[in-house]
Amino acid sequence: MQYYLNGFRPGDPDLHEAAQCRRETGGYRPLPEKVDVLIAGCGPAGLCLAAQMSQFPGITTMIVERKPGPMEKGQADGVNTRSMEMFQAFGFGETIKREAYWVNQTNFWRPDPENPSHIKRIGRVQDVADDSSEMPHTLINQARIHELFLDVMRKSPSRLEPDYNWAISDLTIDTETDDHPVTVVLENTGVNAGQTKTVRANYVVGCDGARSNVRKAIGGELHGDAAHQAWGVMDILANTDFPDVRQKCLITSAHEGNVLILPREGGYLFRMYVELDKLNPDERVTNRNLTVDHMIAAANRIMQPYSIDVKEVVWWSIYEIGHRLTDKFDDVPEGETETRNPRVFTAGDACHTHSPKAGQGMNVSMGDTFNLGWKLAHVLGGRSDASLLHSYTEERRTEAKRLVDTDHAWARIMSAPPGQSELDDSDEPRFMRQFKENLEFTGGLAVKYDESALTGAPAYQSLAKGLEIGRRFHSAPVVRVADAMQMHLGHVAQADGRWRIYAFAGRADKAEGASPIVSLCDWLEKDPASPVVKHTRKSEDIDALIDVRAIFQQTFDELDYRFMPSLLKPVKGKLGLQDHEKAFCVDHKGRGDIYLMRGIDREKGCMVVVRPDQYIAHVLPLDARDELADFFGGFLLPLEE
Repeated sequence: MQYYLNGFRPGDPDLHEAAQCRRETGGYRPLPEKVDVLIAGCGPAGLCLAAQMSQFPGITTMIVERKPGPMEKGQADGVNTRSMEMFQAFGFGETIKREAYWVNQTNFWRPDPENPSHIKRIGRVQDVADDSSEMPHTLINQARIHELFLDVMRKSPSRLEPDYNWAISDLTIDTETDDHPVTVVLENTGVNAGQTKTVRANYVVGCDGARSNVRKAIGGELHGDAAHQAWGVMDILANTDFPDVRQKCLITSAHEGNVLILPREGGYLFRMYVELDKLNPDERVTNRNLTVDHMIAAANRIMQPYSIDVKEVVWWSIYEIGHRLTDKFDDVPEGETETRNPRVFTAGDACHTHSPKAGQGMNVSMGDTFNLGWKLAHVLGGRSDASLLHSYTEERRTEAKRLVDTDHAWARIMSAPPGQSELDDSDEPRFMRQFKENLEFTGGLAVKYDESALTGAPAYQSLAKGLEIGRRFHSAPVVRVADAMQMHLGHVAQADGRWRIYAFAGRADKAEGASPIVSLCDWLEKDPASPVVKHTRKSEDIDALIDVRAIFQQTFDELDYRFMPSLLKPVKGKLGLQDHEKAFCVDHKGRGDIYLMRGIDREKGCMVVVRPDQYIAHVLPLDARDELADFFGGFLLPLEE
């Protein structure tokens, strides 16, 4: 973590200097008449987007929430490894690691063949495969994640705070103007319930749930089906003789249904998903009048010969499994993408719904807006043409369909009695085998963006075989040259809207003379054709948009820091201070060699270009300057002062 760039300030280093143009804070402040970005909903998707937009004080952002204040308990609790990597970029990954429950093993229970009325453990699976991520799979209250995003917002230059007790009731889009063309009607849901206010916005993002008014306003509908199966979920403090209560468990009984146990943070709390009644095709779960007592009774029947003595129910809910996907991720009508750019977007549950048992809802929702946030910042900051925003729908609709399809199959396997799933067999229960096959998906690591203006062709993929173009950047250990600090290379990336170029040096390159790394850095820093020169304003630090880092194969003590090119020791900020954190080398202390771990060509080295949302955009040779310039020129505008 770096701070004091613009002068010493005592106190919390996460507290940024407040921007002069920021909106006033406090619960009684007036609503603005115009904003650049209006976000509906303070769920994971909305807060993830707001936290990212809050880092750009020149962009006016507003987030509204129909509830009177932040969530306190309940709803989602699973944080997959990909989201943990994202949290690291926002600065609170280590906080979650300290507070959360780590899912290390998943245990499987099914009827004992010798006594089918009782359950028996049949196997264990390591929950996170070795070296799939440096981050753990965790379980923690969704409200705590909300609080951490809110903390990022409060400490940002914008000092962004939600406007509670307001909800979008309707919106209209004026396609004839570019001056705040979206007129939004906000309705008060608090003490002045029913009162309306009008706000004009350049862009609106509906993160307002499955009954989204934003989606309805742009003509979107959720399409899909329901499993007609009632499930219950409860967070409880309880005693039990079940031996695996502090491990994640999937439990199938012979005739009473299924249970999923998820231990939670703090050592005592745990969550249970409990299968309840089958519903008729025309029946809603509310018709059954199911309560938490029904849930507790069902759990005790399913888990025989074990029992649960519930001391406190912290939160509970009854729900019906449904799998639905919207036909509208943005407001542009089909067939008009060439002539019209999007102004309104939907994200999270507003555009895809599914069962909670795969633990993907909150994670995919945050993935939606992490994808969108930097693109909005590029467009509103004048760095990219507004056509860039079409890529949100193109990229995230594919992932939403993957989520819905995979969860659809998983939910039916989970609900099928032993031996009755079409995917079952006698050697290994299919729900156990399917779980193993889904580990990459449930970790959030299956996302792969197709070739596009933002994702290059794989012509040089062989130079970094383990860093696949279109997938997230898979971090690995390195040592920082200036101070011999052991760390993960991916952790230098923050949620700040910047691109990264990781330049991996060839075997003999020590950044001396006219080595390939020195030549590349000199070109990037000084040549008019360089994307750094071409797309960075003269008033900005040289790494304001494209952050260049170099990695060497020698150990830190074999490199002479005096000869590092100036791009790797840039002078920045108001005081003109030198940045010493741009050069790295292999970790020689046993944590792993990044070249070996990620299949990087030792002789030639390469460049790995990484997007602001941590996905790999390109792999290129160190001398592929025209290709690098053309790639960035495909979506960035030449900037004038």
